[in-house]
Amino acid sequence: MDSNLCITLLGFSFMIIFLSQTRTKVAATSNYLHHYCPNTTTFTTNSTYQFNLNRLLASLSSNASRNEGFHKATASDETVYGLFLCHGDIPADSCRACVAGAARDLVERCPEEKVAVAWYDECMLRYSDQRFFSSMDPVPSAYTWSTQNVSEANLFDELVRATMEELASEVIKDVGSGAKKFGTKEANFTGSQKLYTLAQCTPDLSLHDCNRCLQIAIASLQSCCGGKQGGRALFPSCHVRFDVHPFYQAVKKRAPTPTAAFLPPSSLPARKPKGKIQLSPLIITVIVTPIFVSHAALFFMGYYFLSRRSARKKYNAMQEENAANHITTAESLQFDFATIEAATGKFSDDNKLGEGGFGAVYKGTLPNGQRIAVKRLSKSSRQGAGEFKNEIVLIARFHHKNLANLLGFCLEGQEKILVYEFVPNKSLDYFLYDPKRQGQLDWSTRYRIIGGISRGLLYLHEDSRLKVVHRDLKASNILLGENMDPKISDFGMAQIFGVDQTQGSTRRIVGTYGYMSPEYAKYGQFSVKSDVYSFGVLILEILSGKKISSFYQSDGAGHLLNYAWNHWMAGTPLELLDPTLGDSYSRSEAMRCLHVGLLCVQHDPADRPTIGSMLSHSITLPSPKQPAYFFPCRTEQKMPIKELDSDQYTSKSTPRSVDEASITEVCPR
Repeated sequence: MDSNLCITLLGFSFMIIFLSQTRTKVAATSNYLHHYCPNTTTFTTNSTYQFNLNRLLASLSSNASRNEGFHKATASDETVYGLFLCHGDIPADSCRACVAGAARDLVERCPEEKVAVAWYDECMLRYSDQRFFSSMDPVPSAYTWSTQNVSEANLFDELVRATMEELASEVIKDVGSGAKKFGTKEANFTGSQKLYTLAQCTPDLSLHDCNRCLQIAIASLQSCCGGKQGGRALFPSCHVRFDVHPFYQAVKKRAPTPTAAFLPPSSLPARKPKGKIQLSPLIITVIVTPIFVSHAALFFMGYYFLSRRSARKKYNAMQEENAANHITTAESLQFDFATIEAATGKFSDDNKLGEGGFGAVYKGTLPNGQRIAVKRLSKSSRQGAGEFKNEIVLIARFHHKNLANLLGFCLEGQEKILVYEFVPNKSLDYFLYDPKRQGQLDWSTRYRIIGGISRGLLYLHEDSRLKVVHRDLKASNILLGENMDPKISDFGMAQIFGVDQTQGSTRRIVGTYGYMSPEYAKYGQFSVKSDVYSFGVLILEILSGKKISSFYQSDGAGHLLNYAWNHWMAGTPLELLDPTLGDSYSRSEAMRCLHVGLLCVQHDPADRPTIGSMLSHSITLPSPKQPAYFFPCRTEQKMPIKELDSDQYTSKSTPRSVDEASITEVCPR
């Protein structure tokens, strides 16, 4: 009988035995944590894909008995790609049990989905109809955390971050044959309490991608697990975990393989004594010269190829870094247009939630019952593929309760669609500017909204691995969750800053008049202080219940910033507050919010506070100066505030002249 046929029959027999195991046994061998399997791509029962998937899972299970703790496989015809990763500290039998249980469990949780990933206490299993080997995927992700808080949370969180950073550096040094890209590290927190940390990448990642994945995972721990005794971030390409209790087994470090040059004399093989041989100088020269020349040639050839290899590595690293901003980093989030169309009732007007600067937003329901919000960019929108990709890549990397959660996207033909988590209370402007709904925003709700927006901005500006300027912060871009918790959304115009970059400039202005800082509206200069200015306008709107643009449309009403400033100077600051609040507000909280709001809208960016300093109540706030503002010239003042958009922008460290801005006429102060 043909050997390949024997192997196939043997694998098929194993597959049948494997798939017949009970769910009870699975539960005993695998501690399930989380799984993800989007139903955007499915297969039919008894199809070629299902047959190949079963073959793949059987192959992965059979290879789990090996000591590597990692294996990837491919089933041909209608191709299925899969891999498993066992934690680097567990023995082979535990790895085998976890993978076998995970394979049985995952096909039950995802019975007809082509793409799936699941995490368990001791392993991770993943498969797809798209090749994903050797690629860094930070999405989808999952998080778990302890219910117990830790004492001195700020100090503990800083220790977690520093220890994890050191561990990540050690993990990416794990190279060579059999390298697991795995490590653990301990640190003392108090005299009686220790910190235990673990980090691991899939071994097929490059060192650059492994480090990038770990850095994103470590940065996300603060958002999910800050102040907790333990937590973990689970990505398809890596995972990290910390706890105050030991949770991993001791791992023996591989000793470096000694070379002959460093072996002690007793380790060298004994030589049998032989008779002496006399060689003439001529013979020695004839023998030694070719050896010397060949060694020299080998040395220079090695140096040449190593130099080229080093240059190639640097080039590849740069290419990989540039590719990080490409849409393919979020491929696993892609929905097909038919699914979105069905979810929204073919974009029915009954499901329309509102109209934004770049298109309409609809509510919808996926086949699994999950409610979604769909942002469908209008075909006439000037937001191009660049901004669309920018929003996907940015939000996919963010994990913070005050930022909108991106579930996926659709890019088919001229359709560009973003799929977000559904927020039941729409956006802030829906309540804030409507006299009939303003009463639903009591003082505690408004104060919580201001605090949530500031924490979301702090994450973007300082706590995230990416330093991001939003550039279009306004009430309509603040979504409100079930408990009226704010979530910053719409990152189409956001700009990533370099590590040492403090300012950027653009030829064309994007955003909304009234919320723009003067230096941005006039000269195209933007920084984190531009967002601070927009936040200041938002604070004054939330306090007063008045829209910034309403002052442009009322003769002699002045400007909201001037209106607030005049009350401040007249000693009647609380008269600014929305009358619907009555006497239910906290005087001290309202006064501090107004004080911070006026400081945020100062003309000089250096006079505006940072988001971090706003959150610290121990800092004494300086006295504000008269605020700055910018709006179109007198001939345009009776027009509503205009939303500007752009299909291109540049980021430079030096400001451009006013003549290069897309606003061709500016007004003097």
